[in-house]
Amino acid sequence: MSVSVEPTSVVPSRNGSAPTGTEMLRPHAEDAFAAELAALAAQDDRPRPARWRMSPWAVATYLLGGTLPDGTVITPKYVGPRRIVEVAVTTLATDRALLLLGVPGTAKTWVSEHLAAAVSGDSTLLVQGTAGTPEEAIRYGWNYARLLAHGPSRDALVPSPVMRAMAEGMTARVEELTRIPADVQDTLITILSEKTLPIPELGEEVQAVRGFNLIATANDRDRGVNDLSSALRRRFNTVVLPLPETPEAEVDIVSRRVGQIGRSLDLPAVPDGVDEIRRVVTVFRELRDGVTADGRTKLKSPSGTLSTAEAISVVTNGLALAAHFGDGVLRAGDVAAGILGAVVRDPAADRVVWLEYLETVVRERDGWKDFYRACREVSA
Repeated sequence: MSVSVEPTSVVPSRNGSAPTGTEMLRPHAEDAFAAELAALAAQDDRPRPARWRMSPWAVATYLLGGTLPDGTVITPKYVGPRRIVEVAVTTLATDRALLLLGVPGTAKTWVSEHLAAAVSGDSTLLVQGTAGTPEEAIRYGWNYARLLAHGPSRDALVPSPVMRAMAEGMTARVEELTRIPADVQDTLITILSEKTLPIPELGEEVQAVRGFNLIATANDRDRGVNDLSSALRRRFNTVVLPLPETPEAEVDIVSRRVGQIGRSLDLPAVPDGVDEIRRVVTVFRELRDGVTADGRTKLKSPSGTLSTAEAISVVTNGLALAAHFGDGVLRAGDVAAGILGAVVRDPAADRVVWLEYLETVVRERDGWKDFYRACREVSA
């Protein structure tokens, strides 16, 4: 016997009404880009898989950006190889789940959210993986008051986001899959292979309807990860998200994302600080690669990843400093402390790496005197 799952309702604000999009600190992708999604769906005349809001071509266009026949501009959500996005979208149209793999800061979560928003119109069916994620987060739980009062029943069952996605033909998301304990990870094996979630307590099961699929994200660089079993890994089609290939691409990514964050926080416009963004990206790339941009000087790399996501954080914090304690223009002094915090994770080893980089590279670089002075000041 199969069991249906009722969707959850929107949680109202304290005054009794649901918060509007403009009040949200970070709207979900389907809310923030609702106009683009609607325009794409309206002009999309290509075949759509069951329960998809738009065709695979339109999903890829939503992520990569483009201009529609009516002139509507679709902003890029992901800057990277087109083929990677096409493979990811195509995977979701099959019966295989999608695993987005990459080092921290390669936009795995960002891509996952936007894929779910474009495919299902709902990116919130999410399981956040941690070392303490229980099996119930993936399968189902119980309302213990009802369970004690009436025993196992449909009314006492609390569906997980994955169960809801299966019952409604939606896209579920599991973030940081390798953070989840191995025995809990393997809960997904039956779901992904048999497309069924048994409920032994009720003698029933949830069978996935057409349209269901799952996106997981993972990285194998951080400490404390749990390797996926070979049985579980076989259920996924793995797509590796690389770091940006060129400095220009990374500057573009940082500028776009900081601009989006800045608008929600009423921070200064990004174009006023593009030179500092380029400096932050240059520093991160050189220390990350272990060589200067011109290839002439070998460098020691610090212990941190110095990802694009960290560059976005450094620049956003710098814009906040410029807005609240400066003249509104992003300058070297606004990003110096953030860079120091990102680079120097190990106070002993990383500090040596950072000071050596300042003295051998930054100090001698034309046009970087103000940046050198600001970094030396916060590093003292």
